[in-house]
Amino acid sequence: MQALPPPDPPQQVIVVTGRALPRTVAERVAHSEVLDEAQLRTAAGSGVDQLLDRFAGVQLFRRSDARSAHPTSQGVTLRALGGNAASRVQLIVDGVPHSDPFGGWIAWPALDARDLAEIRVSRGGGNVVSGPGALGGVIDLTSATDEGVLAAIEGGSRSAFQSHFSARQSVGAGLLAVSLQGNRGDGFIPIAANFRGPADRAAPYRNASGRTRWIAPLGTAIEAQLGLSAFVDERERGLRYTANRTRGGDASLRLVADQRWAWSLLGFGQVRNFRSSFASVDPKRSEARRASLQYDVPGKSAGWSAEIRPPLGERLQLRLGADGRWMRGESRELASYSAGRPQRDRRSGGRSRYAGLFGELSVEGETVLLTTSARIDRWGIADGELVERSVAGGAILANSDYPSRHGWRPTGRVAGAMTFAPGLTVRSAAYLGWRLPTINELFRPFRAGPDATAANPDLRPERLRGAEAGLDWTSRQFKFSLTAFTNRLEDAIANVTLAAGPGSFPGVGFVGTGGVYRQRQNIPAIRVHGVEASARWSHGAWLATLSSSLTDPQVHAAGSSARLDGLRPAQTPRVAASAILGWDDSARSANLALHYEGRRFEDDFNRQELASALTVDASASLPIHANMSLVARAENALNAEVEAGVTSNGVIERARPRTLWLGLRFARTGGT
Repeated sequence: MQALPPPDPPQQVIVVTGRALPRTVAERVAHSEVLDEAQLRTAAGSGVDQLLDRFAGVQLFRRSDARSAHPTSQGVTLRALGGNAASRVQLIVDGVPHSDPFGGWIAWPALDARDLAEIRVSRGGGNVVSGPGALGGVIDLTSATDEGVLAAIEGGSRSAFQSHFSARQSVGAGLLAVSLQGNRGDGFIPIAANFRGPADRAAPYRNASGRTRWIAPLGTAIEAQLGLSAFVDERERGLRYTANRTRGGDASLRLVADQRWAWSLLGFGQVRNFRSSFASVDPKRSEARRASLQYDVPGKSAGWSAEIRPPLGERLQLRLGADGRWMRGESRELASYSAGRPQRDRRSGGRSRYAGLFGELSVEGETVLLTTSARIDRWGIADGELVERSVAGGAILANSDYPSRHGWRPTGRVAGAMTFAPGLTVRSAAYLGWRLPTINELFRPFRAGPDATAANPDLRPERLRGAEAGLDWTSRQFKFSLTAFTNRLEDAIANVTLAAGPGSFPGVGFVGTGGVYRQRQNIPAIRVHGVEASARWSHGAWLATLSSSLTDPQVHAAGSSARLDGLRPAQTPRVAASAILGWDDSARSANLALHYEGRRFEDDFNRQELASALTVDASASLPIHANMSLVARAENALNAEVEAGVTSNGVIERARPRTLWLGLRFARTGGT
């Protein structure tokens, strides 16, 4: 009898994930809230900045979203740490920091919520693996990698239109993902009806972005993830001479080896170019005049990170790594307009960098989990300059070259958790964090209406000390978290009011009647005590979530900022809450969301109040054919007035009026 040939060896299945290394014990201890893929699907059509309303305490510098706000006011923060347009939260997209290399704000139109599998908000500082800047926490965006096709078009109020197409398909052993989006609208008039004049008009917007990712295995244990993206964003601010435009592109390559000796390597680059015109308007709002023109603001950055996780057993985890980022930016602008003509051509900018080493050790027992991490960074600021020339003759009117600076900054985090009963865990943490001033804060003076703010090349890095304690209770259908925290942000960078016009002031020149003179300064500290609570309930197709934040932020000031002592940081609410009730059976869905934010103050003296705001959003989808659904949405359905700003003479700017949407969505899952 002839012998049978030996069976073929089993084929090893290679599955690409497109993800980073698995989350560590330390990341599981952090206080985090998540929007998963199902929740993102029911909220389809909303921008990422709008979706962050679902996390109470996540705060943009202004209440306006990316369709009407000025791009430089789009920084994000957490835990009521105050804001000055630069972000005090690290926003990361597939491992890559997304903040603008020149100003630290976020280019929200470059991000497409329909392209994401998860939005994770981790609250609290001291996250050593995310690099400097994570003072209030980390917002982590993870791209979707499941195969399928999604196409959507929607029409909305004020001639608004938005479209999306994405496809993810296996190609050989890899995965190719492509996504495109475009949005436009005639916009609304930003100034509230009672304050408008002949100069006020609607603020149109247009933006588009595209992204591609190629994910492929290199052998059986290493995965390569290549990402390329580009965007363009154009907006107006509701007056003549207030158009602005941002363009940018990003590239990244990440290698991930999830094996016994797990490791990852990441390299990335960013380019940005910004153009913006600013206008002043007379008291009767009858005529707008150009006040300045940033005709070219190039910015770029490059960065890297490396991490390794030695195999130490099931109960012990160690991660070691290093990362760094280099940033450069410059503002080229025409300023000091008189009779419609610029008198000065100004160039301001420089470069900054950091590089750090970090380590994190975690021990997991039966009921106790302990983790400690530390980081040391070397930072530098160089090539700072401010040059002004006469437009008429080219004579140099100012020429300042600022000395280079550098230093070391240690940070760290110690955290622990104990399980007292099934589903009940108590946790605590203490941490240090820091943020490097942006190039914009250091070197560029600016004007907003009649007010002028001088730059400060001597700004020191911000430093955070914090501690928190909380509990988590989880059952089959319910999850509840409660956290109390205290933070102290030292050397906090703020725009400090120093004088009122009329008069000439250092760094900005003449400020007219009704305007104020400010300078970016390090104030001694912002102290915040607060409580955060979140809850999630699910039953079948039903899902309800609640997120709330109650804080008591207070400025501790002395010297030139002494008048701010005991006041609340500008643009910082004490109370924020979000409640959502949703129903989703995959084919049909309905969603109702309520967002509340307490009053803010426009100014650092707490004299110009922005009223509290309660908005209601709703959405629903209904299948009408195979893979095709009808989608309807209402933003601010009750048309509540949301105050986004107030000028020194009391003129109110509004945000997010009622917007109704109707559209079609085609979705097919799986490969073709």
